[in-house]
This record gives sequence, C-alpha cells and structure tokens, in this order.
Amino acid sequence: MRYELFIGLRYLRPKRREGFISLITTFSTVGVLLGVMTLNIVMAVMTGFEEDLRDRILGFNPHIILSSLGGGIPDYQDAVEKIRGAPGVVAAAPIVYGQGMVSSRQQVSGVVVRAVEPAHASDIVNIASRLTQGTMDELGREQKVTIREGGEERVVELSGILIGKELAKQLKVAVGDPISLISPSQSTPGPMGMVPKLRRFAVVGVFDSGMYDYDASLMYMGLADAQKFFELGDRVTGIEVRVDDVYAAQATAQALERMLGLPYQARDWTQINRNIFIALKMEKILYFVVLLLIVLVAAFNIVAMLIMVVMEKRKDIAVLKSLGATSQSIGRIFIYKGIIIGVIGTLLGTLLGYVGCWVLATYEIIELPKDVFYVKTLPVKIYVENFLMVATASMGICLLATIYPARQAANLAPVEVIRYE
Repeated sequence: MRYELFIGLRYLRPKRREGFISLITTFSTVGVLLGVMTLNIVMAVMTGFEEDLRDRILGFNPHIILSSLGGGIPDYQDAVEKIRGAPGVVAAAPIVYGQGMVSSRQQVSGVVVRAVEPAHASDIVNIASRLTQGTMDELGREQKVTIREGGEERVVELSGILIGKELAKQLKVAVGDPISLISPSQSTPGPMGMVPKLRRFAVVGVFDSGMYDYDASLMYMGLADAQKFFELGDRVTGIEVRVDDVYAAQATAQALERMLGLPYQARDWTQINRNIFIALKMEKILYFVVLLLIVLVAAFNIVAMLIMVVMEKRKDIAVLKSLGATSQSIGRIFIYKGIIIGVIGTLLGTLLGYVGCWVLATYEIIELPKDVFYVKTLPVKIYVENFLMVATASMGICLLATIYPARQAANLAPVEVIRYE
C-alpha cells in the first residue's frame, strides 16, 4: 500500500478534537449516497416510462408507413408483394386512413378511421388480442341490426366495424349497436342542398389498446368499405410494414424507398412519433442534470471538509515534507481521501438505488391515477449501463472536488508552518 493512501485512510478516522470534521465527512458521504441513489431510481423510472410508451405505441402501430407523394396509391398489390419480399420485413398490408365523426342516439365524437383488409387485419397489429368484446371475424361483414326510425323498427344489414372502449363509453354503444359515420369533407346532394356524407355501420368488436387517445378516437373498418366511403376507388392511402428489428426500422424504410422509387415515401416509427420520444429524452436528460446537483452539493461538502483537514494537519504536512515527501505526494493524500469518500458514497448509493428499484418493480407500491397516466404503477427498468453512467459522473465530481484542497496542501511551505507554529 502506498503511504499516501495509508495516510489518507488514517485521516478518515480523526481524533476526538476533530469531531466536527468527522461530522462533515459523514455528511459528505451521505450526500453522495443520496444523490447517487435518487439519480439511479429516477433514471430507472424514466427509462421504464420511455420503454413502456414505446412498446404500447409499437404494439398498436406499424413500424413503417409507406405513402405516395401524389396522394393515393393505385395498383398497390404489386407494391405490397415487393415489400413483403424485402429483407427484414415481416409483414406488409394496405391501409386507408381517414377522419370523420361518429354518432349514436346519445352522443357525437370525432374519430380517426383505420381501414384494413379483414383477412390481414392482424398481420401488422394483433388487434384480435386487444379485443374485449366481439370478434375479428365479423370485421367488414354484413350484420343484421334492428334500428328505430320514425317510431318504427326495421332490420337492416350494416357492415361491421371495431371501436375503442373509451369511444364505446362516449357513444354509449356495445357490440351489435348501430353507429353513423359522417365525413364533413365529402358531401352528397339532398333536399336542402349539399349535406355531409353519412353511412351506418354495426359495432362488432371493442378493443383496448392501453392508450387512452387510441381507445377514444380510433375506429377500424374493412378496406373495401373505406375505399367506397372516402371515394378512393381502387386506391389506398398507404402501406403498413412490420419489421423483425424495430431498431433497424429506419434503415429498412430507406431501403424500401430506394427499391420502390418515386413517388413512394417511407417513414419509420421514430419519425412518426418523433416529438414524443424527443420530449421523453429531453426530460430524462433534464432530470439527470438536476439530480446530479445533489452530488454536486455533496462535492462542495467534500471541498470544505478537505480544506479544514489541510488547515488542521498543517504540522503533519510540514513534518512529512521535512522527511522528504514531495508536493505531489502530499496532494495525493488528500485526493485519496476525497476519492475514498466518493467511492463509499457511490457504492452505497448504487446498492440502495438498486434495492429501491427492485422494491418499486416487485411490489408496485406507488399507484398512479388512471385518468392521468396510461400505466397503473411506476414502470421501472434496470440497466447496468445507466448505473455505470451515474457512478462515473459521481466519481468524476468527487475527484474534481479534491483538486483545490490537494493543491493547497501541496503548496504549503514547511518553513512557514515551523516559523509560526
């Protein structure tokens, strides 16, 4: 063991008359511990939120969407077959997106229409696994529904659609009930002039995506029904693609663009939801910086403690220099002492941080309000690299905190100490 390290360890056990210095040393260690522990827990929770949101978005959205710069895509069948044969592609299916309003006897609500081929409805998104009522088999099929008009009841055949559970609550409908889809952008002639286009559908299923926005505003219908309702003819508005590696979606999207050429344009899930993930990333960085200030405060305690130790050990420093110790060796003594405090605080903070994350993940003791968050409890994801990053930042701050006191000790002239003391 180097004598500088030995002396640094010895200075961690001060004499009785140095009790105040010992108290500051304890506070410094606890400060580093609390900062590292808090930072690790917050990073694990923020990572959990980010990954949970990503999984929910990817669980109910395609990885890549191909659209045409000129509007609708004609002859989409050939493009779909080419895409399905491309490397990295798991599935591809045509899609029609549209907007409208749905109404029931009680309520009216705005919706986003997502129309798919019933035979390939679950190729991109496994909608069947999200259904809480009804069945996928009836999507796009004619259903016999009893409706009341003018005080009379009659049976009509309506095409089947799927709606989210929150939308079903708003409209106060269930499986088997009719709803009307209105397209304000399209009009049909009527007795009083042009009126918005309207068509009735039958609810054949209710899904729960786990995302309130989707459940409250998304409606699935058959591709042929949407093409007819939005007057697209044999065109579609896009092609949805699912890939085997979500992190390679951007590269796959670029490859599909090159393969198909103009006028096709591909966007991957990171571009479609870019604002959400950038906001989460910035929030995560902000929390990291803010909570790192706790460690910085503890580092100032280390600076103050080391300065007081230097003042208290002036005679010891003078004796060591008289015996031949170099200025660099004297500086290393105090650097070692500060680093030891940082190591102890960082290791204990990392350990307690891991324990805290494990408790939150295992016992789910913190419940979140359902009307605000899309998860019931705090999502926690523990990654070794996050813990290493926090530990490295903590040790770096503690090391920087030792530089000024160490230089003061190294520059101490033994002649001055002997002369005045």
